[in-house]
Amino acid sequence: QVQFVESGGGLVQPGGSLRLSCAASGSIGSIYDMGWYRQDPGKQRELVAQITLNGGRTNYADSVKGRFAISKADAKNEVYLQMNTLKPEDTAVYVCNARRFTSIIENYWGQGTQVTVSS
Repeated sequence: QVQFVESGGGLVQPGGSLRLSCAASGSIGSIYDMGWYRQDPGKQRELVAQITLNGGRTNYADSVKGRFAISKADAKNEVYLQMNTLKPEDTAVYVCNARRFTSIIENYWGQGTQVTVSS
């Protein structure tokens, strides 16, 4: 009963840019933060960027600091990831994530969108 709409992935040359979007809806409850993880075959899932929906605090993987920027819509459970100066090592499936905190941490996941950086 939780729906994610993800978009913006694709094929881009090194040095190029992409903008990812993710909107969460449904009976997800009160979301604390949203962001993107990525996973390339043979590598562990990695948190790329995250933003709290209340205060707008951001968190980035060291490998993308200065190149990626996450932002959010003011009145929606919707986040955006602007990815600049893309590198081949950024190639991965990017998966939108939302979390809520009750007595436990509850994670909700989108279907993922492919980002490929190649010449």
